[in-house]
Amino acid sequence: MKDFKIWRCILKGPVRITTTLENGTIVDKEYEEYTDEEFDRVEQQEKALATLTMALSPEIAQGFQEYTSAKALWEALIEVYEGNEDMKQSRQDMLRQKFNMSNHVLGESLEVQLQRFITLTTEMSSVGVLVTKSEIYKKLLNSLPKSRDMNISVIKKTKDLNRLSLAETMAIIKACDMATNRGRLIT
Repeated sequence: MKDFKIWRCILKGPVRITTTLENGTIVDKEYEEYTDEEFDRVEQQEKALATLTMALSPEIAQGFQEYTSAKALWEALIEVYEGNEDMKQSRQDMLRQKFNMSNHVLGESLEVQLQRFITLTTEMSSVGVLVTKSEIYKKLLNSLPKSRDMNISVIKKTKDLNRLSLAETMAIIKACDMATNRGRLIT
């Protein structure tokens, strides 16, 4: 979201346009008395709520109709879809276990395996599971099928994996795989 005023409305909550009476009592200001700046603030609040609501599918939005401010809707969405701390911890534990058990699936292409691995590491990162580069590269290389052991050995011996990005490491794996397959076609 690039409109920071809308994002601020979501985080801070609804504004209340008030005025102070002569006796010192603070009351809601009559709509007809709003200044242009106050109208802008109210419009931003409405725009923030509309933006969040339109981002939801109709089926999901149906369940959140009761929320009349962007902040309340945002907090409800977080509660429902991210859950409490126990749920977050369970999700992190599940992803870490999935990472630890990650392996080649028989009949799976290298491309599919690498994409599955990227998806898993991205998901882990998004929920706050901290994994070192070294752990990621070891797991990736060790999860490749045994038929690629020679390529894995070459990569481990010739490349400083800690200096490479995950994308560069995957490109090297694919290049080695292509070279191996090209060699098989020639012989």
